[in-house]
Amino acid sequence: MPASAYTRAKQPEQVRRALLDHAAAIAMDHGVSGVTVQAVAAAAGVTKGGLFHHFGSKQALIEGLFADLLGRVDAEIDAAIEADPKPRGSFTRAYVNAVFTGKAFGFATPWAALSMVVVTDPSLRQLWNDWIKARLKRHRATDATPELHVVRLAADGAWLTFVTTGQTRMSAELRAVHDRLIAQTYRRGS
Repeated sequence: MPASAYTRAKQPEQVRRALLDHAAAIAMDHGVSGVTVQAVAAAAGVTKGGLFHHFGSKQALIEGLFADLLGRVDAEIDAAIEADPKPRGSFTRAYVNAVFTGKAFGFATPWAALSMVVVTDPSLRQLWNDWIKARLKRHRATDATPELHVVRLAADGAWLTFVTTGQTRMSAELRAVHDRLIAQTYRRGS
């Protein structure tokens, strides 16, 4: 057994992280359909059995990939909320910014287009639904108004328009939509 494989076997979190990172790189280059057990295992330098030790199936690996993405979005949103001096609407502002310009999920990231799989895959859709429901419950005191719900839905619509039209940069029109949505979060009654 090569020394590197032996070392990795003793560090399961590093192996898991490497599998997720390589799966993400493959997904960004070839789409989610390009993420195969063989390709990810080879890229990470582990056997297919090693991959299955961490992820019981290809679907579990894909779910792990999206859970990891949601973790990154969570961290980005939490940091924005913490930096926001105005609590009312802070989650919605952070969400709009994450969708439009975020580093984890925003328009300019490779994940924006790849996340379309959430629409068609029931288990990924459930991950998304569980995530958004938990966030909305957590921020009910500051972001539960119908007006803020409309702002979040508009951000989702802008995201869908961006990824389905094949844009690669945010247009001036979408930037104006972003600015208008953020302004709406400060309005009284929002």
